[in-house]
Amino acid sequence: MTSSPMLSVTGLVAGYGEGPVLQGVDLQVNEGELVVVIGPNGHGKSTLLKAISGLVSASAGTIHFGGRRISDMRTERIVDLGLTQIPQGDLLFPDMTVRENLLLGAFRPIAHKKRQEGLERVYSIFPRLQERGTQRARTLSGGERRMVAIGRGLMSDASMLLIDEPSLGLAPVLVNEVYQQIASIAQSGTTVLLVEENVTHVREVANRLCLMETGRIVMSGSVDEVLADPSVMRTYLGVGD
Repeated sequence: MTSSPMLSVTGLVAGYGEGPVLQGVDLQVNEGELVVVIGPNGHGKSTLLKAISGLVSASAGTIHFGGRRISDMRTERIVDLGLTQIPQGDLLFPDMTVRENLLLGAFRPIAHKKRQEGLERVYSIFPRLQERGTQRARTLSGGERRMVAIGRGLMSDASMLLIDEPSLGLAPVLVNEVYQQIASIAQSGTTVLLVEENVTHVREVANRLCLMETGRIVMSGSVDEVLADPSVMRTYLGVGD
């Protein structure tokens, strides 16, 4: 892991027209890290990812990716630079096969040229998807659909993935499996910024935790540092007074 900043967010203000959701966010993700933003529901975690990927416009502040300012770029240009978001839920094409859904992720010219290599990488991380390759997406289990969504993001050959609450709606045993696979993705060299409401899911895989409340990052540090704070323990783990 290097210390070079792959993603730098400074003073970011963004929202949906009825007042800003993000109230001046500062965040840095270094190359090779798996950084997790935790916090209560409705406090801006998903909006942060959407603003980084260009789906929500910033009204103030800057976002740099790979040394380039992207806060005024269109989403497709940001994706071309190697930054891909995997949104909440699955958003698969239900009547297309697993393989067809995965191949849709290889729309970047560089990814399209390497789509077979991309498939092999996805299948190495998610062997079950190779078994289900000709199966229609609507016939898959919830955990399998989540794997397809993550695999489709990997097919873009991105250097960084933004992943929005991958545990949403999954049974605990499937959550553990999905997070093991995300950890494998990070260990293979892809930088990951992930948002999650439940800190218990991420404590074993994150390099750093960032706590978001009311549209701001209010705490950042190693997993041990953040979880040592009594207020975090009470709020997210139900431990303490």
